[in-house]
Amino acid sequence: MMDKELKTLVSSEDLASEIKKLAGKINTYYETRYGLNEELTLVCVLKGAVMFFTELSKHLKMPVSMEFVSLSSYGAGEKSSGKVSALNLSLPPLENKNVLVVEDIMDTGLTLKFLLDFIKTKCKAKDVKLAVMCDKKCARKYDISPDFYAIDVDDKFIVGFGLDYNELYRNLPYIGYFE
Repeated sequence: MMDKELKTLVSSEDLASEIKKLAGKINTYYETRYGLNEELTLVCVLKGAVMFFTELSKHLKMPVSMEFVSLSSYGAGEKSSGKVSALNLSLPPLENKNVLVVEDIMDTGLTLKFLLDFIKTKCKAKDVKLAVMCDKKCARKYDISPDFYAIDVDDKFIVGFGLDYNELYRNLPYIGYFE
C-alpha cells in the first residue's frame, strides 16, 4: 500500500460533523425509550474504534460507562480471515443494562455478529445496539446491520481515524483510501 497514493475520502471536518449527527440520533433513541438518566454502557472494539468511540462519547447526553474488548478477524491482511479471535472479552456484569457496541467499520459482519450474540446471550443485556463509524454494505456476508452509522463507504480499503493497514495510519485525523 505504501507505493499507492493516499487520498482523502472523508475530511476531519466532515467526519466530526457526521459523528455529532450520529450522537444526536443515539441520544434521541435512548431518550425516547429510557430517558437520559438511565446509564448506557459503551463497549469499544479495540483497537480500531478507539478514536471514533472517544469522539462519539463526548456528544452523548446520558450517563456513560466505558468498556473495551479486543477481537480480530483480519490478522495482517486486507480481507477477513473468516473466523473471529476473541483476544479479550472480559466485561463487567451487563444483565438488564443498555449496551451500545461501538466499532470502526462493519464489512462482512462476522466479528460484530459474534460480539452482539455474545452480549445478548451470555451477558443478558437489556438493550443491545450497534454504532459503527463506517458501514461497508457491499462487503456484508452475514444478516446483520448497524443500528446507527456515520458514513456509508463503498468497496475501498480505508484507513485513518482508527482504521489501519498493518497497524499503520490509525492516527490520521480523516478517513483516506489508497488509489
